[in-house]
Amino acid sequence: MTDAVIVDAVRTPIGKGKPNGTLAGVHPVDLHAHALRSLVERTGLDPARIDDVISGAVGQIGEQSMNTARWAALAAGLPESVPAVTVDRQCGSSQQAVHFAAQGVIAGAYDVVIASGVESMSRVPMGSQVAGRDPFGPQVAARYPDGLVPQGISAELIAAKWGFSRTQLDEFSAESHQRAAKAWADGKFAGEVAPLKAPGPDGTLREITTDETVRPGTTPEILAGLKPAFRADVWEQRFPDLGWHITAGNSSPINDGAAALLITSSETAAALGLRPRARIHRFAVAGDDPLLMLTGIIPATRKVLARAGLEVSDIDAFEVNEAFASVVLAWQQEVGADPAKVNVNGGAIALGHPLGGSGARLATTLLSVLEQTGGRYGLQTMCEAGGLANATIIERLD
Repeated sequence: MTDAVIVDAVRTPIGKGKPNGTLAGVHPVDLHAHALRSLVERTGLDPARIDDVISGAVGQIGEQSMNTARWAALAAGLPESVPAVTVDRQCGSSQQAVHFAAQGVIAGAYDVVIASGVESMSRVPMGSQVAGRDPFGPQVAARYPDGLVPQGISAELIAAKWGFSRTQLDEFSAESHQRAAKAWADGKFAGEVAPLKAPGPDGTLREITTDETVRPGTTPEILAGLKPAFRADVWEQRFPDLGWHITAGNSSPINDGAAALLITSSETAAALGLRPRARIHRFAVAGDDPLLMLTGIIPATRKVLARAGLEVSDIDAFEVNEAFASVVLAWQQEVGADPAKVNVNGGAIALGHPLGGSGARLATTLLSVLEQTGGRYGLQTMCEAGGLANATIIERLD
C-alpha cells in the first residue's frame, strides 16, 4: 500500500494577541503565506508539482473567509494552477488537514500536497464567526436541554471530575513555560521556525524570530495570584460544586501563527529527490461528550494506538495541545503517558495556541522532538470544540 510521508514542516513564530502582539499587524493571508513560501523554499520543490493545499482555520470570517487557503497559496507565489481548500474541525483543523492530505496520498488522489493552518486571533477574534447567533439549532437544544457550555467551563468540569487542585494546574502550567524557555535557550526551535518581518506600531518592519508568550520567570506562586477566568453567577448556579481553578495562567493564550507540512509518498519523494523526515503511521478521529467537550483526546488516543498495534509505552514523544492544563492532566491520568515525554519543549500554555494553525504546529514540533531525542514514534492529539479530537502517530525516518 502507498504510504504517506512528511518531507518537511515549518512554522511561524507565534505572536500574542492584540493590542501589543508583534504579528497583529500582519494580515492572516500573509501570515499563512509565509509558512507556505518557507516550506517550498526549504524543500526546493517545484511548486507546480503541488496537487493541493489543505488548510485549517477556525474563524472563517472577515480576513480569514472566502476559502482563505486559496488566497494564502496565491500570496505565497504558488502557481495559479495549484488549488487550495480550507477545512474546519475547530482547534484540530490543521491536524485534520494533515489527515486529509495523508488520506489523499495513500488513496492515490495526490502525489504532493501541503497541509497547513493559520489563525490571526488578533484580527479575527475567537467566536466572531458566531456573532451572537445560535450555531446549534433547536434539535441540538432538545438533545441537551440543560444547555452546552463554553470551553472554560468544560475545563472546570474536567478539573472537578478528575479532582485536580489549583496548585496542580498551576504547577503544570509553570513547567510548560520553563520547558519552552529552556527549549528556546537551547536552540531546540531553530530548525522549525521561519522568522518573518512584521510592522510595529510605528509602521517600521521588525524581524520576529521567537514565540512571544513564553514567560521564563513564571512560577506556580505567580500563577496562584490570578483570579478564576470563567466564574460567573450563571455558572455558579448551574454548577455549585466547581472549584473555579481555571485562570488565564493555566489556559492557552490568544495568539497569531501559521504552520505547514509537505506530504507525499515515499515513492514520489524518491522520484523528486526529496528526503522524508517521518512516516504518518496511523491517524484517527473520535467524538465524546460535548459538555465536557475537551476529553475527546482520551478515546482518540486509545483509538489510534489500537489501529497502530502499539502501546502507550511504545511512544517516545507526545504533543498534546495545552488548551487548558486540566485537559492534559486528565489525558495523562487516563492513558498512562509518562509526563517526561509529554510536550517536552513546552506546550500551548507557553508557546501559544493559534487555533487553526495549532495542529500543524504540534506536528512540526513533534518532528523536531523525535529528531532531537532519537525517538521512533510520536503521537499528537488535539481537543476540539463539540467533543471531538484528532490523534496522529508518526514514525521518524533515518
